[in-house]
Amino acid sequence: MIIAEPTFSEATFDVIVIGAGINGAGIARDAAMRGLKVLLLDKGDIGSGTSSWSTRLIHGGLRYLEHGEFGLVRESLRERKCLLNIAPHLVRPLPLLVPVYKGSRRGPWTVRAGMFFYDLLSFDKTLPSHRLLSRDETLQEAAALEPEGLLGGVLYYDAQVEYAERLVLENALSAVAHGAEVVTYARVDHLIVEDGRVAGVEFRSELTGGNYVACATVVVNAAGPWVDELPGKGSDGSERLIGGTKGSHIIVGAFPGSPVGAIYVEAQTDQRPFFIIPWNGNYLIGTTDIRYDGDLDNLQIEGHEIDYLLRETNRVIPGANLDRSKILFTYAGVRPLPFTGDKDEQSITRRHFIRPHPSIENLLSIVGGKLTTYRSLAEETVDLLFKKLGQDSPKCTTHQVSLPGGDTTHFETFQANFRRQHGLPTATCDHLLRTYGVAAAAVMELVSQDSRLAEIFDPETGAIAAEVVHAFKNELAQTLADCLLRRTMVGLNSTCGLNAIEATGRILQEHLGWPEEFIEAEIAAYRKHVERFRLLQSVKGAQ
Repeated sequence: MIIAEPTFSEATFDVIVIGAGINGAGIARDAAMRGLKVLLLDKGDIGSGTSSWSTRLIHGGLRYLEHGEFGLVRESLRERKCLLNIAPHLVRPLPLLVPVYKGSRRGPWTVRAGMFFYDLLSFDKTLPSHRLLSRDETLQEAAALEPEGLLGGVLYYDAQVEYAERLVLENALSAVAHGAEVVTYARVDHLIVEDGRVAGVEFRSELTGGNYVACATVVVNAAGPWVDELPGKGSDGSERLIGGTKGSHIIVGAFPGSPVGAIYVEAQTDQRPFFIIPWNGNYLIGTTDIRYDGDLDNLQIEGHEIDYLLRETNRVIPGANLDRSKILFTYAGVRPLPFTGDKDEQSITRRHFIRPHPSIENLLSIVGGKLTTYRSLAEETVDLLFKKLGQDSPKCTTHQVSLPGGDTTHFETFQANFRRQHGLPTATCDHLLRTYGVAAAAVMELVSQDSRLAEIFDPETGAIAAEVVHAFKNELAQTLADCLLRRTMVGLNSTCGLNAIEATGRILQEHLGWPEEFIEAEIAAYRKHVERFRLLQSVKGAQ
């Protein structure tokens, strides 16, 4: 493998976006689509930070109603509808059951009132309205629920983005298609400031070790929880912007009483709602909400969080009998929430803010934001960019133009034709369509050129060898982790992709010419990387 040097050293852009998470990728896409010259940088891979560690929901923010954030709920519901339209392969409707128990902080009337306002604020929705359930109807929906104290429930709809990583990636790919340049593993070491105005950045390639300069009129700091760590940003004593909270999840296989649909229920320990969600053939359980000021680059779930999630799940579904040995893997991330010292974690706003630097002109920092509202945040940011550039802003069209994998007005017809045309195993077809959408055709084009690429290299997901080649040729992958965790999505199988790394290495050697010693180094690096997601036996057995 030969890692290419960036080719734009000392080039000039209209805007440099630092951080290729969902907000940064969304901003880059919108800016490029409106004709701006854009450079998107990230110290890691596209979507390798916070965007990968959410509960993977595109939701209206039902819980935000408790804090009176009606505007945020309305924005979220509007954006949910938009994403269902522009990314139908990635964002799909998800029914959620809310059981209500005696003694809960949110009693029947509170839940009913919340659902009434939720439906009222989503007056233009395409999903079904909520349905109130009696105790017996609630148990019909999820028979394994704890029946003692159960008063009834509510069934309502939100949406799930099974592969949030792909949502971020497709925004970046769309940005590239509209002229943006994207450089991953590019760590910004220094802001260039001239006469009190930002003029660009100096960055280092983490892959080649080379140092580079890129100039721009405006710089957007969209580094998520790392916003305050931008070199030079805080050297003048500017205020702290981020006060993130940690959210952790556990992934388990099917268990006794595992529900067919998602469950959204109040935890007894802290009255915080948490989710039990069917996801990627397994179950995703989370999340926690804890103040965090530690290392952002090596985040792991802690023992008390594991205990909390297992205890609360076993309480709601008594027959589950989940313990640490049943956990397939875990993940944790930090929400990039605005800094505040006087609020409990649950009441910190989930709204986003675009903060100008107090003493450096044309340096903007993005604070907050979430998967659901990234597109509207990007639109607001790009509107501001044009004001900073002194130009009239073209109309934003990101709410109308599909992401690359959703680029068809008849996605269901495409799916049916794809299944019929290629004659692939059902599991492989399902995997390709829900991972790439209409871009699955580009994967199969590689197979038409070399039939060996139809080989299934991960029996669990049905993934084929062509996807590995596609990841590096067409989807900006640089490392084995990029390929498995954020392109083919094989790294999210029950073994975190460890069952497929040797086969992946062979594909890289045979079809992309990677030298054996490089492949061995990449496999070793991948094993080390996923260690923090897979609980060690000593941790699994700890009490």
